[in-house]
Amino acid sequence: MSGPKLREELPWEAEGLDRLERVVAFMEDMPVTQGKLAGTKMHLRPWQIEQFLEPIFTVDDEGKRRVRTAALSMGRKNGKTGISAALALCFLVGPEAEERGEIYFCAMDKAQAAKAWAECKAMLEAHPELSQRVNIIRFSKEIEVLEGQGKGSVLKALSADADSKLGLSPSFVLCDEIGYWPKRDLFDAMDSALGARDEPLIVAISTQAKDDTHFFSEMIDYGLKIKEGEVEDESFHLAMFSAGVDDDPWSPETWAKANPALGDFLSYEQVERMAMQAQRIPSKEADFRNKVLNQRIDGTVRFIAAREWNDCNLAPIDETALEGRECFGALDLSAARDLTCFLLVFPEEDGRYTVLPRFFLPEFDIEGKSDTDRVPYNVWAKQPDARLTLLPGKVIDPALVAEHIADEATRFNILAIAYDRWRIEDLKRELDKLSVELPLVPFGQGYKDMSPAVDVLEVTVAQQKVNHAGNPLMRMCAANAVVTVDPAGARKLDKGKASGRIDGIVALAMALKTAQGHEEEGLPACLLAA
Repeated sequence: MSGPKLREELPWEAEGLDRLERVVAFMEDMPVTQGKLAGTKMHLRPWQIEQFLEPIFTVDDEGKRRVRTAALSMGRKNGKTGISAALALCFLVGPEAEERGEIYFCAMDKAQAAKAWAECKAMLEAHPELSQRVNIIRFSKEIEVLEGQGKGSVLKALSADADSKLGLSPSFVLCDEIGYWPKRDLFDAMDSALGARDEPLIVAISTQAKDDTHFFSEMIDYGLKIKEGEVEDESFHLAMFSAGVDDDPWSPETWAKANPALGDFLSYEQVERMAMQAQRIPSKEADFRNKVLNQRIDGTVRFIAAREWNDCNLAPIDETALEGRECFGALDLSAARDLTCFLLVFPEEDGRYTVLPRFFLPEFDIEGKSDTDRVPYNVWAKQPDARLTLLPGKVIDPALVAEHIADEATRFNILAIAYDRWRIEDLKRELDKLSVELPLVPFGQGYKDMSPAVDVLEVTVAQQKVNHAGNPLMRMCAANAVVTVDPAGARKLDKGKASGRIDGIVALAMALKTAQGHEEEGLPACLLAA
């Protein structure tokens, strides 16, 4: 019994098509393999073409693609699986294929990678012409092209929870649900390997990550800066569908912002049901906001709201302009291997405070510590604005911290440094060796001393009276910070209950309270010298 009659010319091979039209023609020839539309062919919607594909496949005067990195972020169940698989196959056996290309379909874990690969496999097996050109290797989750366009190319499924892949030369990489990857190693390995190809492309398709420190959040923020004209970069494209911070989460108009397929192949009734449950069951609201409304929220009850903290990114900080100025410091010493923070606040004439932190970590196994804490210390250490110093060795050397504090004392007029008594004797000993006398002030970490500091911090942030200039480690600490309350209603920042490091916020609370106490004794510090 003979199979279906094969077409002599495939839709994307027709004459007169430009690059985008060939891509669209290929993707719309891909079979739908699951759901109520199984057995039909994919039909791209205008939003998929105009907002996602068209910017990617726009070419310059030499016919080359400008975009090298692209991100598509939207709520769940908006056709991500189909468009991801079709796009990967377009680079494997379609109009974007090159000989001996390397296509990687990357997912969060082995199970998700296998699922993504299975969708590519199912599409090819249901396509009479393409199925004859490939060899599907099930046990290793690979598909190789035997003949025709893309001959010698291979598609492989990889997982982000595996070791970084080195020695690769990818022509196309698709990162599936990258917002939930546990670490960035696989993305970085792929991104750094793209340079070996003439027109490489890496695409991330995902719902937003839950917090600001995730590397996909950094990608989205970068894309938004490009859209707003703050940064110029033709090699990066972001297609973003998300509800706004002030939008009513229970309004259908809000649902539509994050779900372009709503009422099409995303059931309106399903989203309505999920919204109704989230409205009635508080524990479901955060999940609804993240996965359906595509908002960056994880449901943790935080001491400082992300929006309030971000609103305190008031302006870049010029350190040289602060030299000689009066300021107040705080020191939060860590365990030998953990984050230590020395922080200064400078009172301004308008009542605000400029925040200048310095963080310290041991250099040894910084990659491992980045993985453990799920934040990119290894990346931040290379960014001057992050103000993270890696100290040689496996532990924090108090002598090196003392040297930094002594240097800062020569640059700035430090009126007081609040400190936690824990481990302070080691630091005092090192300061004595340097013959440095500093105005050290003990600051208790219990409810009695910390409660007023927590109050000052809370009000100061809410009133936008601090400028942290977007420091990423301070943002991490603010996102992790939680408070506990004693029977009398007093509050303190609790490291034991925090979701991660909070040293920067503890230091900021101590420094602000110390500054306020000084000002309450007389004129504001910035006017005392006048």
